[in-house]
Amino acid sequence: MTAAKLGLAVIGTGMAATPHARALQDLADTIEVRGVYSRTREKREAFAAEFGFPAADSIDALADDPAVDALLLITPPNQRLDLIRRFAEAGKHILMEKPVERTTEAAGEIVRICEENGVRVGIVFQHRYRQASRKLKALIDDGALGEIGLVRVDIPWWREQSYYDEPGRGTYERDGGGVLISQAIHTLDLMLSLTGPVAVVQAVAATTRFHKMESEDFVAGGMRFASGVPGSVTATTASYPGDAESITLDCEKASAHLQSGVLTIRWRDGRSETFGETGGTGGGADPMAFPHGWHRDLIAAFADAVRAGRDPVPSGRDALDVHRLIDALIASSRERRAIEIPSSTA
Repeated sequence: MTAAKLGLAVIGTGMAATPHARALQDLADTIEVRGVYSRTREKREAFAAEFGFPAADSIDALADDPAVDALLLITPPNQRLDLIRRFAEAGKHILMEKPVERTTEAAGEIVRICEENGVRVGIVFQHRYRQASRKLKALIDDGALGEIGLVRVDIPWWREQSYYDEPGRGTYERDGGGVLISQAIHTLDLMLSLTGPVAVVQAVAATTRFHKMESEDFVAGGMRFASGVPGSVTATTASYPGDAESITLDCEKASAHLQSGVLTIRWRDGRSETFGETGGTGGGADPMAFPHGWHRDLIAAFADAVRAGRDPVPSGRDALDVHRLIDALIASSRERRAIEIPSSTA
């Protein structure tokens, strides 16, 4: 690894790449982008020129560059496996956009490939890096709120039909599913980081009349956490005009409500406190209407973990937990019964 800066290769220049590029501009003192690649020369050269990065001529040029320490992978999930195998075998650490892959089985294979080659793997669940999310995590870990008694998750997003008209979007072949794996996965990962694992779910998934797509745009379900705590989740991209997702934890000493980058604590003694600041979440018609600071902090933490020789947060193994939860919610709807989720250590 280079002494002064982490050498980073970037593959993928689609819609999700912009906040990453802005974050990497902010991190130029500690991370050097060694090259940007996408399959279309015009796109990668335009992207590289816009953000001041060098364009790479090939994947092999990046994988074989000894100054590249890690790969930032921003492709759709159906374009991941061969790339990860190539870079992992070359000893490059991996930071990739969510989801890990389209199925939990395929996601597990990616994690195994990285582990077998001794490289670290991190997943872009940037909601964990909001100031308000970190504050709530600290309050829970310190026991300040008391035991959690009830969990409520609401993701009332909106997407125009034009969003799903893009080839492959909302399909199982490219994306692996609909609202759960493409949108709600961020909030569900954050929830699990706060509450611990879910043991049982019972859910209904559907495609509303507002969208023509292969997979689901609505899911509602009940959850029983491994701790015994009950909870609920509602996720959709059919709620016009779209609102910010929220997590509410009803605890012994207070109710904690996390929404739009703001944490509101309503204490049982009548006090009320707020932390954080409102920011866009991409819940409306513009999927990219959110700040890039969360990406910056996540990428910086990934780089620090690689330098220190430890797993980043969240890691590939962390991400398998949310994949299993999504599988269970969809299976519950399909089979019309409660589904138990095996523990990650099973």
